[in-house]
Amino acid sequence: MGRVVVHLHGSSKNAAFKSSITDYSNRLSSSGVTLVEHSDKTPAEEYLKQVSRQAGDAKLTLLMEVGKEMDSITFSESFAAWRMSRFDTHLVVGPSDGFGKAASGHNKLSLSKMTMQHELAAVVLLEQLYRAASMNEGKPYHKG
Repeated sequence: MGRVVVHLHGSSKNAAFKSSITDYSNRLSSSGVTLVEHSDKTPAEEYLKQVSRQAGDAKLTLLMEVGKEMDSITFSESFAAWRMSRFDTHLVVGPSDGFGKAASGHNKLSLSKMTMQHELAAVVLLEQLYRAASMNEGKPYHKG
């Protein structure tokens, strides 16, 4: 079974975001989702190199404004496929100034066409992963 690994560029400085990230991370620990925080001092290109080394053969999916958009149901189906895969899935939340040219050649996922702080993007991503896990387990979290 594949794991889903969420990579963050630094830990949240905002207490509310940090609390939400920790809460969802804890809720997801039994669903095959792990969280990896990288130094926020690392430039985007080096950050992606670090993540690529950790990912090995697995492809990276970068969270960006321009990328594949999904509703919650489609995302839950993708989550189920990621968990059934023999490879891990690595979802990468970028640095506050974006990935720049380093994003070229990677899969891209959009949480919204709107720009949001990378810390907020991490919370939204983790909440959607929790929603997907709950839907796949038949729990009543998703009201549709």
